[in-house]
Amino acid sequence: MKTFDMIVKGGNVVTASDTFKADIGIKDGKISEMGLDLGKDAEEIVDASDKYVFPGGIDPHTHMNMPFGGTFSSDDFKTGTIAAACGGTTSIVDFSIQAKGKSLKQTINTWREKSDGKAVIDYGIHIALTELNEKVMNEIPEVIKQGYQSFKMYMTYDGMRVDDGTLLRTLIKVNESGGLCCVHAENYYVIEYLKNKFLSEGKIEPIYHALSRPDLAEGEAAGRAIKLAKIANAPLYIVHNSCEASISEIAKAREEGYPIMGETCPQYLLLSEDNYREPNFNGAKYVMSPPLRDKKNWPVVWKAIKDNTLQVVATDHCPFFMSQKELGKDCFASIPNGAPGIEARMALMYTYGVTSGKIDLNRFVQVTSTNAAKIYGMYPQKGTIAIGSDADLVVFDPNIETTLTKSMLHENVDYTPYEGFKLKGYPTVTISRGNIIARDGQFVGEEGRGKFIKRTSPQII
Repeated sequence: MKTFDMIVKGGNVVTASDTFKADIGIKDGKISEMGLDLGKDAEEIVDASDKYVFPGGIDPHTHMNMPFGGTFSSDDFKTGTIAAACGGTTSIVDFSIQAKGKSLKQTINTWREKSDGKAVIDYGIHIALTELNEKVMNEIPEVIKQGYQSFKMYMTYDGMRVDDGTLLRTLIKVNESGGLCCVHAENYYVIEYLKNKFLSEGKIEPIYHALSRPDLAEGEAAGRAIKLAKIANAPLYIVHNSCEASISEIAKAREEGYPIMGETCPQYLLLSEDNYREPNFNGAKYVMSPPLRDKKNWPVVWKAIKDNTLQVVATDHCPFFMSQKELGKDCFASIPNGAPGIEARMALMYTYGVTSGKIDLNRFVQVTSTNAAKIYGMYPQKGTIAIGSDADLVVFDPNIETTLTKSMLHENVDYTPYEGFKLKGYPTVTISRGNIIARDGQFVGEEGRGKFIKRTSPQII
């Protein structure tokens, strides 16, 4: 019998804290040994010479097959996780949306039916709470014990938003039960006022999606959520921060010692409000919430990633075909909110973060993998390269130069918002629990092989 099932040989191994040259020996899906020369006593050898070996990417903000605006996001757990694997991501945490009148158990069951036997990489599930009666509140400790430790609340969107009193009570309950609350922070009333104003003036184009959701509406809601978290004496994670207005609220709270954390997404670092003005309804490609912002926010968001004001770069992957986007052809408020991004995240962050000098290699690993694993109760099983951890690895060639196009991607949608972006560096091999699942940009794994991740207590970082 071979000593190892696989050896990843000769790579430059990069973790959240260290960079070193080593072979990685894998046995039974786990990292079993690391050393300068482990020999060749393995069933399979992966040559990582002149390449980096990163922990598999973790995207903790995805929306597979999610109902929205009378349709569903176009990637399901099969197509979406294949795209993730090809881009170097080996774990996701998807949002299950509580339907009105449904229990948390029913919500979980609905999402497990969507994911089990379909996902090709490992997956966790957040619970997005929309109806918080006493029965649902009492389910929270039970589902946390079952491995669902994170809960999201929307401060906007009809049918999903919760009021401040519900947010406060939930922060207290979830924290007492050992879980973590996340919020989508935008001021509902500001958005409703501006939306109705623009529509009454006959302003229906995609640009008015952005103009009806100004950065101060995000900043106000973030600040309000943080104050409620302070009152509750609870940690809080604010998803998809897009601008200085919200990031400054997080920075202030963290400087005061409060356990407030946050994420951003590549679109808020690389795209801008200008994209909404693309002709022939093409601006609809970028309709997401919060919207893309003025470019003046880019350096602020990059700095927040570098200095740990924000801990994670996720994607908010929620794709819709342009035919679905056309549901809002006559009204910007009816355009399904969301865009693809799960496959390009690792290469975009390496190219525009590391090679441009905005973040170093170790910070890249932190924001694309390790920090999400820690915050969402997957570490050290996931998010690191260490003996005993899952063998979730990405062999990444920093010398590949290519231009990003829809034709090279596997997301089930007919465009990418990053069309034409130049890339320097791309994943060449993706390994999930010791199995090669993607090679040279193509999926070579087994469909349905992904396993549910039962997550434990969050870490505050």
